[in-house]
Amino acid sequence: MVRQPLTPEQIEAGRRLGALLRRARAERDPAEVAQAAGISPETLRKIETGRLPSPGFGTIVSLSEALDLPLHELAATWRGGGDQPLKAVS
Repeated sequence: MVRQPLTPEQIEAGRRLGALLRRARAERDPAEVAQAAGISPETLRKIETGRLPSPGFGTIVSLSEALDLPLHELAATWRGGGDQPLKAVS
């Protein structure tokens, strides 16, 4: 199965998500946060910079727990603060 390219809206959502995660991490060492979330520091860096705009759900859950961020806050950031979710990739 071929994955469809992400839409500009989904890419922007990934950038918002990355910025929130960077702010939540603050001065914490990225390697420590990544280890706590069970991901590589490189994966965390890609998510935070928007180079991985659509991380897996398990990764988001793990980062939510490692950074003590409620999932609903991450979801709201992904949606841009609105009530309507972005269109899913088919």
